[in-house]
Amino acid sequence: MKFLEQFGNQIKLLRKKKGLSLRELAQLCDIDHSDISKIEKGQRNIQISTILELTKGLDIHPKDLFDFDTEKLK
Repeated sequence: MKFLEQFGNQIKLLRKKKGLSLRELAQLCDIDHSDISKIEKGQRNIQISTILELTKGLDIHPKDLFDFDTEKLK
């Protein structure tokens, strides 16, 4: 699932830009650090509530999670 991998890469990029470890991000939102790791690797399909938790922890707008090149999916 290329989309899940790209989505996960976007989360990882945003997390690193904020200077956060997986555990630090987990503390800022209601998601276990092991789940965040699986999301970043494209191994987990998530719900909208998880998206909102991630945006809360990263202090970003939800649209920022989807700001990546979907042309690579083709």
